[in-house]
Amino acid sequence: MITINANEIEKKSMKARPHVVLVGAGATIAAIPHGDKNGKKASVMQGFIDSLGLRHLLNGISLRTTSDNIEDIYSELAASGEHDAVVQELENAIRQYFSELEIPDELTVYDFLVLGLTKKDLIASFNWDPLLYQAWSRSHRITSNLPQIVFLHGCVALGICKKDKRVGPICHRCEVCGEPFEQSKLLFPIREKNYQDDMYIQNAWKRLDSKLRRAYMFTIFGYSAPKTDQAALDLLKNSWGPNTDRKLEEIEIIDIKPEEELENTWSDFVFSHHFKTTDNLFDSSIGRYPRRSCEATFERLMNAEFLDAEKGFNIGMSIEEVKAKLSPLIEDEERNEGDVLHNPYI
Repeated sequence: MITINANEIEKKSMKARPHVVLVGAGATIAAIPHGDKNGKKASVMQGFIDSLGLRHLLNGISLRTTSDNIEDIYSELAASGEHDAVVQELENAIRQYFSELEIPDELTVYDFLVLGLTKKDLIASFNWDPLLYQAWSRSHRITSNLPQIVFLHGCVALGICKKDKRVGPICHRCEVCGEPFEQSKLLFPIREKNYQDDMYIQNAWKRLDSKLRRAYMFTIFGYSAPKTDQAALDLLKNSWGPNTDRKLEEIEIIDIKPEEELENTWSDFVFSHHFKTTDNLFDSSIGRYPRRSCEATFERLMNAEFLDAEKGFNIGMSIEEVKAKLSPLIEDEERNEGDVLHNPYI
């Protein structure tokens, strides 16, 4: 007779739950702190108008907002209904700017983020830029066991075929009808966002909802939860549920803001002390325990195991060093798919 150990089943279930990562503009800044492959800088929403040299578009327009944030400026212009030409110019400039960004040849924070997770996990990005998608694409040179990625406000790298409901790189064709993909929609920063109008964006939120409801770990990387995105915060809260229902789950924040400010921003999501902040990916659970973040965190918190964080990623690692480090982990994943994976960090 085979005896089933209920405790072992519960442990296996917890470790196998998803790790969800929510990515904002701060993550792209961290990915290319010195510029992209061609030296082009990423830009945050604050000061975006000036960084793109678009201040002249606002000449003669009297704005109520005193904010320098593109989300506040665009939202007011779009809501007024009086400046459609300016709004269109802003949209075209934003799309053009981000479309030109190209990931550097050396590994970026986005590469380490993607390679630190597996297919049970999900990265959901609020960013329009193509850098995360480019990192995900080239990570296939090392393994196909990679996290799902979705873009909650659209992405300049993606195209769609509405007829056949297919999504792919903007330069490709639909695998069903053979027609070129058309540019996917970007959800621009208005206060009253509709996440249901666009096929891709609606599906992106559905996939995030499914994963976040089951997640053991939730990492928020460089996302400031702006006031113009209340609809997004409401959806996230609904998916995560009351923090009192999340007594075992862990939340990590990767951000340069003070811990007290971050804890206040995300207080509705955090239960008690199940909360950690760091200012860089390499000190997070993904950086310290790549591809086993949930397994390692469970062992540390629930089984009081001491973990060896020195076996994780380090700043400046080459692709060859990453391949060597991840090779035994990937081999274990291939041998034991669907079973408890080896945890090398104990």
